[in-house]
Amino acid sequence: MKYVLAIDQGTTSTRAILFDTRLAPIASAQEEFPQHFPKPGWVEHDPNDLWATTAGTCREAMERGGIAAEDIISIGITNQRETTLVWSRETGQPVYNAIVWQDRRTAEQCKALEAAGHAEIFTSRTGLLLDPYFSATKLKWILDHVQGARAMARRGELLFGTVDSYLIWRLTGGKVHATDATNAARTMLYDIHKGRWSETICTLLDIPLQMLPEVHDSAAVYGTARSDLFGRAIPICGVAGDQQAATIGQACFAPGMMKSTYGTGCFALLNTGDTPVRSQNRLLTTIAYQLDGKPTYALEGSIFVAGAVVQWLRDGLKMIREAGETQDLAKKADPAQGVILVPAFTGLGAPYWSPVSRGAIFGLTRNSGPSELARAALESVGYQTRDLLEAMRADWSAPEAGVTALRVDGGLSASDWAMQFLADITDAPVDRPDVLETTALGVAWLAGMKMGAMPDREAFAKGWALERKFEPAMLPQDRDQKYGDWQRAVAATLAY
Repeated sequence: MKYVLAIDQGTTSTRAILFDTRLAPIASAQEEFPQHFPKPGWVEHDPNDLWATTAGTCREAMERGGIAAEDIISIGITNQRETTLVWSRETGQPVYNAIVWQDRRTAEQCKALEAAGHAEIFTSRTGLLLDPYFSATKLKWILDHVQGARAMARRGELLFGTVDSYLIWRLTGGKVHATDATNAARTMLYDIHKGRWSETICTLLDIPLQMLPEVHDSAAVYGTARSDLFGRAIPICGVAGDQQAATIGQACFAPGMMKSTYGTGCFALLNTGDTPVRSQNRLLTTIAYQLDGKPTYALEGSIFVAGAVVQWLRDGLKMIREAGETQDLAKKADPAQGVILVPAFTGLGAPYWSPVSRGAIFGLTRNSGPSELARAALESVGYQTRDLLEAMRADWSAPEAGVTALRVDGGLSASDWAMQFLADITDAPVDRPDVLETTALGVAWLAGMKMGAMPDREAFAKGWALERKFEPAMLPQDRDQKYGDWQRAVAATLAY
């Protein structure tokens, strides 16, 4: 039996999962790493933590599975998107910490660019909204604030990359500086219509083009991992940003199919085929995947805080010890209490895009306690997903339009209570697959398919298996009232 090694480098932890050629997970390892918050709204990672946990979990997964490097045919990489790294071409040393996708430090810079009339340049070329979420202004911030960085960049001494590029560079011993189209599409520097870096945007932000990686298909031979890392030189053959990898893992290959991943944030993607759809409701137009040189596009809605709201209950309020406790607490909550939690800890994402908003709780009484807060936290994920669905339904008008079911994955999707509320508040069936780790599954399929060791797209789609379907059960009047309360809470949060 041969295997594919899937690296899933996330926002709070790194995982390595070995899949066999039937796409069954055989062995895995996971390691958390520290988050750094130098100032309010700033979020950073130590790049060395990203690399050390990647190398470490890969070796550990191989040991746990008893699998030798000779039996691994390829490596796939999926990663937290938009997180920005800059390092020395010669030494490989980062010039600054990785600035994480959640980081809001460039909000004023984005406002200034919008005030100067540049917003349309970014949206028309990249499909993205001018927001600090994306890599472009983070990269500009590093070049502006690290002494000597811009001069070094102009001399060709510095490289920029999202996390996938950095890991490829480290895995190949500095031989390959590359990314795939899905990650490139999240930088706010890539023209998704022409399939190349935008010289116009790079000139506007004073970013040297020579810093940027080569862009390849999601399934391509990127290079080989050094033999001293795992015992043999292993080709890297699949790369996709985490949400796009989950879209692939959920087999959302047909236009009109939609998936929603609940990790630290929540990200919903609707496949729109070979046509990029310009949103009228502040969603993003992006690349779902690119195979054989042909991009497939998607509408995307991004929620910054989903699973992270449960982490806040655990780590911030010390209200729970394990994430799973929220489900039991929610069941015990007094249904007559209409507590609403708007988890805008790092701003509000789609369709509001308010980087300066902060979290708020409405409807507290003397009887409100941990159960009501836990319920409000889980409900906030459902409310935010409905916001995205409403926007997508308004934007998507193709003949095959109509989101009739939602495929879910990610850690929070394991909560039956949260998924039932999601079905109730969206008035749509929610399909949970057998394999919840669809992000790693998607990139494993890319890497194995490129090597001819895994089924083609059609066969892979047929193999998707349902674990449980959640049907809407809430009365329409209750649904409308609860969603109306949410909308008022969001309006008040935005006003504050």
